[in-house]
Amino acid sequence: MLARHSLVWLHPEGWQEAESAAADECIAAVRQWRQADWPLIARRPDADAGGEECCLGLALPPDRESAARRRIGLRVARSAVRRVENPLPVAQVINSAPGAWQSSLSRLADQAASAGLSLRVYGSLALQALTGQAYLTPASDIDLLFAPENLRQLDEGMRLLGAASERLPLDGELVFPDGQAVAWKEWANAAAASDAMRVLAKDNRGVRLAKMAELRAQLEAA
Repeated sequence: MLARHSLVWLHPEGWQEAESAAADECIAAVRQWRQADWPLIARRPDADAGGEECCLGLALPPDRESAARRRIGLRVARSAVRRVENPLPVAQVINSAPGAWQSSLSRLADQAASAGLSLRVYGSLALQALTGQAYLTPASDIDLLFAPENLRQLDEGMRLLGAASERLPLDGELVFPDGQAVAWKEWANAAAASDAMRVLAKDNRGVRLAKMAELRAQLEAA
């Protein structure tokens, strides 16, 4: 099963499958993505999706006048997938970010690398870097995925994100080894209150309230 936010490239037959199943108003966008060889984004599987199907998303740039965002849901056979990659590292999106963000993003990338932390980018900034199209608006955040491997990385990464958020409009998710993801800002707020708190955790099966202690236990084993 594909992890949420993974970048997914299709074989030609996969694009044909996606285009044939797309609504008429979506066909032009699907063809554009195919011709440019841009990746689709893995999303949570639909309730009726079969085990050999991949649920993907195609997000168009916001409308220039209304700023409305349009997302197209697609489903293809697993055999249609040509390549899968993790979301982009922070260092690979710096040049696509607004100038006011670049110095602080570069500093964040260097600090994460020095600490051995995995910080990746999804959402508008990642799509702008991948496609060259204008996804960012004045209200945009920088969506980060932070996947610690142990408790030391968790604590160090949370301190790093907290400090960087004073300079950058950061958002995003904290991803645990079993794939459950929690908004890292929610984790920070809950951790300041009590380790017995519950947080909203997302994975490929759905959304649930999870005990922080149970999530931390995954990292204690490491």
